[in-house]
Amino acid sequence: MAAGLLVAMGVCAQDYPVRSIRYIVPQAPGGSSDTLARVIAPRLADALGQQVIIDNRPGATGIIGSDAVAKAVGDGYTLLQVATSHATNPAMGVKLPYDTLRDFTSITLLSQQPNLWIVHPSLPVTSIKALVALAKARPEQVDFASSGTGSSQHLAGELLNVMAGIKLVHIPYKGSPPALIDVLGGRVAAMVSTMAPAMPQVKAGRLRALAITSIERSKATPEIPTVAESGVPGYEAISWQGVLAPAGIPRGIVQRLNAELRKVLAQAEPRRQLAEQGYEPLSGTPEAFDATIKSEIVKWTRVVKAAGLQANPNR
Repeated sequence: MAAGLLVAMGVCAQDYPVRSIRYIVPQAPGGSSDTLARVIAPRLADALGQQVIIDNRPGATGIIGSDAVAKAVGDGYTLLQVATSHATNPAMGVKLPYDTLRDFTSITLLSQQPNLWIVHPSLPVTSIKALVALAKARPEQVDFASSGTGSSQHLAGELLNVMAGIKLVHIPYKGSPPALIDVLGGRVAAMVSTMAPAMPQVKAGRLRALAITSIERSKATPEIPTVAESGVPGYEAISWQGVLAPAGIPRGIVQRLNAELRKVLAQAEPRRQLAEQGYEPLSGTPEAFDATIKSEIVKWTRVVKAAGLQANPNR
C-alpha cells in the first residue's frame, strides 16, 4: 500500500502540472506583496506551461489566506506567498488555526526589503540618534504608526524600543496606507514603512527619512544610513517574502517549483521590476527557507517578550 502511494506520488511529480495553479496572496490587491506576486506569477506560469492564478485573501495579518492553504491538498496546485508576518504572528502568541511549521512546506525565499524609519518634518530630529535622544527626553510622548499590531512594522519599532532603551508609543492602523496618511498629516510623528510608498514622499520633502532597517545601506538609496550605524549597533528588521505549499506535497514537485522560481528570480526584467519597488531578489533551497522562518520566530518572540507585548485576539 505504502509502496503504491509512493509510486503514485512519483508519477504525479513527473507529470506536474496538468492544470492551473492557485497562487494565494494573503494581502489586499495593490499592496507591496501583491505587486511582487504579479511580477512572479506570470513568469512562473510561462515556465510551468499552466496558468498561475493570483487569489488575494487579505485579513488578520495574513492568517486568513494562510489558513486556506494549510487546509488545501498538498498536490502542488495551491501555493502561498508569505511575508514576515508568517513568523511574527506566532511570535506574538496569536491563536492560529494552523501550525506555522508543521502545516506548510517551504519552496523558496523570493526577496527581502529593508524598511525605512520616517518622520514628519515637524519632528525636530534628523537621525535615529536624535530620535532616541528625544524619546528619552520625552518618555511615552513620541509615537509611531504601523500597519497593525504584530505587523513587521510594529515589531521593527518595538525592536528599537528594546535595543535603545526607549518607549515610543505604538499607534496601530488597519494597513500601511492609512498609517502613512496620518504621518504625512502630522497626526503621528513617525513610522516604519516599506521603501516604495515612502520614498516619493521623502523626495518631495513631505517626510524625512532617518534610516533604513537593514544591516547594510540600500543600493537604491545609499545616502540613507542604517539604524545600526546611527547609534543602535546590531539593529536589523528586514521584511521578507517567500513561497510555501501545503504539507505533504511530493518532493519532486517541491524541487520543480524551487527550480523554476529560482530561474524567474535570475531573469533581468523581474530583477529590475523588483528593484524599483525596493526589493532585493533572493532564492535558495527549501531547507534554507525553513531555517529562515524558524530563526525569525525565535528572534521576534524574544522581542515580543522583552517589549512586554500581548497578542490582539481581534486581529
